[in-house]
Amino acid sequence: MDGALEREFRFADFAEALAFVNRVGELAEDANHHPDIEIHWNRVRLRWWTHVTSSITDRDREMAERVGELV
Repeated sequence: MDGALEREFRFADFAEALAFVNRVGELAEDANHHPDIEIHWNRVRLRWWTHVTSSITDRDREMAERVGELV
């Protein structure tokens, strides 16, 4: 998606990738701000952008930074 903050994370296996997605989910629920998530066997891709404004906001940047701390 154009205009989104996007990052891919790699893990040893599906269990690690899924555990990471669950941590991201908890963080997103607490903040009430949710990324688009793609999960593959050992990869997770997150995309942050605010649908209401059709743009990247400070909130997206903050959440992307906080997710980086979960790895």
